[in-house]
Amino acid sequence: MVFDCDGLLVDTEPGWTRAETVLFAENGFPFGVEQKQVVIGRTLEAAGEAMAVYFGRTGDGPALAKQLHDLVTVELAAGADPLPGARALVAALRGRVPIAVASNSPRAFVVAALASAGLDNLFDHVLAAEDVTDAKPAPDLYLAACAALDADPARSVAFEDSATGVTAARKAGMYVVGVPSLPGVVLETDATYPTLEDKALTAWAARHR
Repeated sequence: MVFDCDGLLVDTEPGWTRAETVLFAENGFPFGVEQKQVVIGRTLEAAGEAMAVYFGRTGDGPALAKQLHDLVTVELAAGADPLPGARALVAALRGRVPIAVASNSPRAFVVAALASAGLDNLFDHVLAAEDVTDAKPAPDLYLAACAALDADPARSVAFEDSATGVTAARKAGMYVVGVPSLPGVVLETDATYPTLEDKALTAWAARHR
């Protein structure tokens, strides 16, 4: 089983949202669900390019990505909690099935988030944006995670909270479980649950040990 990190395991999205809100405001735009969908689930580089297009600042993607990186670094320094059910679910699966993290965030962000939430040292492998040439929505991160776990993608499960991640997992040929981090957003998954502590999800996970 392979898990995304931000917004799924660790409650880092509020910090990312505060950082993104600053950037949108500096460029004269409000920040709500519509704007969040422009950047959620993307790598820093891809988010920078998406914001450049949205702001009408062609060519400024790298600069915007750098600004976002610096703002999020400050947010992560304050720490982040595990999302409801994350630790219990991962702990229940650990040792029963191979588990990994595959995140579009930089490795430093992923490591900091997992440590802050008390989820470090629970996964067999942790993959980040730097580990592949093409990050999500390309399937490479999920394929690399499955390879590291010596698991067949067609017999593996991906847990995701964003459309970007769901697209990547589907392209990898995995069964996709969605736990949306944005209210009202429908993800094209094989199964969807409101939180990782949902009783139906924990019962399903128990059957797949």
